[in-house]
Amino acid sequence: MDGSPMNGLPHDTLLLIFSSLPLRDIIACRSVCKSFNQTLTSSSFMYLISTRPPLHLLALRPHHHHHHHRFHASFHPSLHVYDPHHSKWLRFSLDFLPFRSLHPVASAGGLVYLWVESTNSIDSYKSLVVCNPLTRQYRVLPQLGSAWSRHGSVLVDSVNRVMVLSELAALYFSGSSNKWLKFSSNLPSKPRSPILISNSVYALCDVGSPWRSRWKLFTCSLNNSSDHRHNWVCLEKEEWGDIFDIVKRPRLVRGSGSNTILMIGGLKSTLSLNPSCSTILILRLDLDSLEWEEATRMPVDMYRCFQESTKFKVFGGGDKVCFSAKRVGRLALWDGGEGWRWIDEMPGNGDGLSRGFVFEAQLNALP
Repeated sequence: MDGSPMNGLPHDTLLLIFSSLPLRDIIACRSVCKSFNQTLTSSSFMYLISTRPPLHLLALRPHHHHHHHRFHASFHPSLHVYDPHHSKWLRFSLDFLPFRSLHPVASAGGLVYLWVESTNSIDSYKSLVVCNPLTRQYRVLPQLGSAWSRHGSVLVDSVNRVMVLSELAALYFSGSSNKWLKFSSNLPSKPRSPILISNSVYALCDVGSPWRSRWKLFTCSLNNSSDHRHNWVCLEKEEWGDIFDIVKRPRLVRGSGSNTILMIGGLKSTLSLNPSCSTILILRLDLDSLEWEEATRMPVDMYRCFQESTKFKVFGGGDKVCFSAKRVGRLALWDGGEGWRWIDEMPGNGDGLSRGFVFEAQLNALP
């Protein structure tokens, strides 16, 4: 690029030209040459695009056999993401992270959170690392015991709050305190698919018997934590009726905005002890009015591919939700604006049960 006419342009003009490009093209241009990369990662360029909306991508978590793998020199860890707008897979290298056993688990505000093991330690202690794969910047959060990585669910939000939640306790971290605070919990059972929305956490808990599940929705406020305790309350209304009884193996994902939750599960054919399902149902809860409505249900011809699997996995958020199952070989995607479709050409090999999270990629997000 040394002889390119662009090298003769004033620096400010070059910044304006690049700032007019879509974010997808800006990311691609950073790989053209060292000069472009320096320009597109400079503080002045970051300021110009600071109001640019993020790319809404769907990231895959590695399969279990990758989770326990010790990376060696020939293995290049990457974050595989799907771009629903262009219907294509992208790959962001994570080779800038000087750790082993990288396991991405969550994302918010353009940042990705990973469980890692230090390359300098003979112990198996794990830490949470937050990074921006686009800028290759990262930060290590204060160390945690390895039990939290095995049994805790990682919840994050766009203001850099982090919670690691288990049945009996929770760890809470915010950038202002720069340390983990531990809270006890009064949940009746292990929380299922917990999500963090605004200043509250929501989770499903099974309050039934060993023979029959009975799911309830629980919530706790982060603002009202006192005496190192999170007080969970059951969120219910008489008008809801048997809303939790018609859904088999329910799970939660964030809805659009800051006031909706999606509950997803198999639509039971009957209310018997072990019923079959006719399709997969997506219900939407408005947190302001506390009213449920049906968002959509999987088309019958698509659901036939999931019928033979004993379980399926769900990830996503907003108006895009992905479904995976063993032996299906591809992802089913519900796009609230475009309906249902298949996602093919999934990267990597695994057991077919893909897990993931929403990644809102942006260049100006700082760990």
